[in-house]
Amino acid sequence: MSDAFTTRVLNIATGSDERVVDITGDCESFLREAAAGRDGLLNVFVPHATAGIAVIETGAGSDDDLLSTLHTLLPADDRWQHRHGTPGHGRDHVLPAFVPPHATLPVVDGRLALGTWQSVCLVDTNRDNPDRQVRLSFLG
Repeated sequence: MSDAFTTRVLNIATGSDERVVDITGDCESFLREAAAGRDGLLNVFVPHATAGIAVIETGAGSDDDLLSTLHTLLPADDRWQHRHGTPGHGRDHVLPAFVPPHATLPVVDGRLALGTWQSVCLVDTNRDNPDRQVRLSFLG
């Protein structure tokens, strides 16, 4: 079973700003070693209550549009019952209901089978937690 299931943890510094971090290259690097040309599934999971994983286009403004949309849907104000941390931090705990903490992606011949403009991204709106982990797991 050891060659059928492999895991790696990425440590990502997101800093004190809200960010969408493209981790597609990290996923591809992991698969070059873990998948070794095989078919299977890549699971991407962020073990945090205030971050998510999105598969979106990046570099053409969609990542900024996502953050803007999250601001509209989940304003950083005092409406939240969850009130510790910076003002409006309660919304960060609601984020995973909209941007889930996981994605499972197809791997064909050892490579991610993404669409032309799709990227795998860590979405982090929590300015109180500047360091994140992302767990990559390949099941062949």
